Formats: sequence, C-alpha cells, structure tokens
Amino acid sequence: MHKYVINLKSHFEKHANPSQAAPMKKYMRDQFEYLGIKSPQVKELLREHVKLHGLPSLEDLDTVTRDLWSLPQREFQYVAMSLVERLEKKLPKSSIKTLEFMITHKSWWDTVDNIAHIVGIHFRRFPDVKEKYLAKWRRSKNIWLRRTAIIFQLEYKKETDFDLLCEIIRENLGSDEFFINKAIGWALRQYAYTDAKAVKKFVKATDLHPLSHREAMKHL
Repeated sequence: MHKYVINLKSHFEKHANPSQAAPMKKYMRDQFEYLGIKSPQVKELLREHVKLHGLPSLEDLDTVTRDLWSLPQREFQYVAMSLVERLEKKLPKSSIKTLEFMITHKSWWDTVDNIAHIVGIHFRRFPDVKEKYLAKWRRSKNIWLRRTAIIFQLEYKKETDFDLLCEIIRENLGSDEFFINKAIGWALRQYAYTDAKAVKKFVKATDLHPLSHREAMKHL
C-alpha cells in the first residue's frame, strides 16, 4: 500500500465512531462497512491530511486511488473521489482507466454520480477519449457505466449535446432498472433548465418509463 494511503488511513481510523457506523451501513443497505465518520468530518480530516502531506502527485494518483478503493470502509472511497476531484483539470488521458475502475467497483449511486461529474470534465478535455469510452459504456451490460453515459453532461448546460443524450436515452428505453430510468429523468430535467421546449418535445415523442417521465417533467 502506498505510503500516502497508510498515513491517511491511520489518521482516519483514529476518528472512527462505531456507534455511527452501524446506521450509516444500514442506510446503504448493508453493502459497505463504515468507520462512522460523517461527511463534514471526512472533509475536515482530509483537509488536515492534505495540509500535512499535500495532494498525491499525478504520477501516484492512480495508485493512491486504487489503494483507497481497496479498503473496506466507504469513507476511503469518498476520500479517493475528493482527491481525484481536486486534480480533475490536470488528469492525464490515461486516468480514464482508473475512472472506469472506480465506476465498476464497489458501485453505488453515492460514488458513481460524483465520478460521472469528473468524467464529464475529462471528456471535455479529451474528445478522443470521450469517443472511445462512450461508445463502449453506452452499450455496456454494466448499469453504472450506462448511467454515467446518461448523466456525464449534467453540468454542460448550453454545451450539452442534446442529440447525443437523446440517442443514449433511446438505447435504454424499456429498461426496468431503477438507476437507469432515474438517470434518464434526471438528465432531461437538468437540460430543461437550458431548453425546456426541446425536453418537452422529446418527452412527448418518446415512450419513457413512468419514473423517467415524472422526473423529466418535475419542474415543467
């Protein structure tokens, strides 16, 4: 394990709170272990660690991220995302492999939705990476890769490729997967702030799942 992770792990374990860990685990359907450190304290502990040790170098970031991902307690995955997010505008092209790893391992909405934001920035910076990986992800059997393909443009606003979004949504019509149908509605609802007319037209013409339809039209 990378020295950076060993130091960080030790710092966090000193602040573990078992009485909080149990309800946090239950909230996430008993899928992950927890140290019992709530989000504001996670941010504070990471701030303290970065003040002492700095951020990992870009050369070490992939290793640090994967080491943190291998730890059982969920807080360490949150920390990994925070570190990557702080360096998101400097990531090399090859970091897409680690982002894909993060999406497909220990997958749940609490990590995937944050990673999708980072992916959105990475795809903007590297159109060739976007072309290659989006082609693969949008047709993947992995629902979390498909969810990322649907929501990576959430913060693009006027730069959203709405035709692309509509294509990807159509590819997912008929899905009974909650996280796919919810993502479709979310992406449409978000773009409606930019172009409500286009979203209404698409919703009217498309046989969306009731959940997607409800989410898309929530503020319209």
